[in-house]
Amino acid sequence: MTADSSAVPDADRAALEAALAGRGEYELFACDPALADTASFCAAYGFDPADSANTIIVVGKGTPPVYAACVVLATHRLAVNQAIKARWGRKSSFAAPEETKAITGHEIGGVTVFGLPADLPVWVDAAVMTRERIVLGGGSRSWKVIAPASILLTLPNAEVVEGLANPAFAREG
Repeated sequence: MTADSSAVPDADRAALEAALAGRGEYELFACDPALADTASFCAAYGFDPADSANTIIVVGKGTPPVYAACVVLATHRLAVNQAIKARWGRKSSFAAPEETKAITGHEIGGVTVFGLPADLPVWVDAAVMTRERIVLGGGSRSWKVIAPASILLTLPNAEVVEGLANPAFAREG
C-alpha cells in the first residue's frame, strides 16, 4: 500500500483503507470535494479521462428490484438499455442518487467499488482492464484511489463483462 502524506484524521479515509486492505498496491489521492466529478477532477489534477473509472449503481426494475455496481471508463457510456437489460432480462436503469447512497453509503461523485455489500454483483467493463492504472472514487468526494486495474479482480462478486459500456463517441442518441 502507498498513500499520500496527509496526516489529518479522516473517517472516510479510514473506511477506504480498511476496504482496500489486502488488495495490493494503491495510492490514495486527496481532492477538493468541489472537483470530485470526473471531468472536473481530471482537468484540475491532470489525469487522463481514459484512466478514470466510474462506479455506477444500476437497478433492474420489478419486484423485487435487483442492483449491481458497474465500473466503466470515463471515456465510455454504460450500455444500460442493452447490456444491463440483457443480463437481467428486465427493464433496467441507473439507480437514483438516493438509491445509490442507500446501497453504497456514498454520494454521487465519490462512489467507490471498495467496501460494497458482499452480495452486490460488481460488473467491470472489459475496457477498464486494458488500462495500466485507473483512478476510482474513494467513498467520499474527498478521496480517489489510484491502482492497477487488476485490483478490481480482488473484489467479491467481480466479473469482467465484454461490451458493458461503449466508447462515448460511438454512443447513439
